[in-house]
Amino acid sequence: MTDKKMVDIYILGKRYSVPNTLTIMESMEYAGYQLKRGCGCRSGFCGACATVYRVKGNKEMKVVLACQSKVEDDMYLTQIPFFPGDKGIYDVNDLDATADSIAKYYPEIYKCIGCNSCTKGCSQGLDVMQYIGYAQRGELERCAHASFDCVSCGICATRCPAGITHYNVGLIARRLTGKYIAAETTHLNDRVREIENGDHDLDLEELMKKDISELKDLYNNRDITK
Repeated sequence: MTDKKMVDIYILGKRYSVPNTLTIMESMEYAGYQLKRGCGCRSGFCGACATVYRVKGNKEMKVVLACQSKVEDDMYLTQIPFFPGDKGIYDVNDLDATADSIAKYYPEIYKCIGCNSCTKGCSQGLDVMQYIGYAQRGELERCAHASFDCVSCGICATRCPAGITHYNVGLIARRLTGKYIAAETTHLNDRVREIENGDHDLDLEELMKKDISELKDLYNNRDITK
């Protein structure tokens, strides 16, 4: 059985006593906060709950996802619902699958000093510095695969002295790979054609008529391809 005890945490500078078995997100709700932003999926997939914290007596700043990390005694918390990083505006149809396309919108990737802080902070355990290296060299497919599990939480960007928004670099690499490099997917084209022809309109209308309990039952008992 887990040894459950109370620990002190600090939210917006105020001390709260919470069970040590809770995640950071759960502890905030336990303390009485109603989370309407920065809570998302609660399962480590959406990247909406990036949190900066420091433990009293330790000068190191740490960054984690609030839904995945348990509280520690004397933890000082600050949430980052999103990171206001640079985001290039482009039409993927006007770009080529080259390093120049990425450099046009994210030239700061060439200022990377190799500190690896982005990788150390990644909530998904990705080798972030490596996929930035792939982008620099125009190895877009490798960059796309290496960044595929990114949830765009922004933790990497908060740690970067060069001002790189790594998650947006990975995104443009995946888009260019999907558009120009990856093999054409026949079944996807067939499904898009079916949607455009209205083949699924009746099924969608039936779904829209169902109440929430029916939708939950359909979702929980759906066939999942593994």
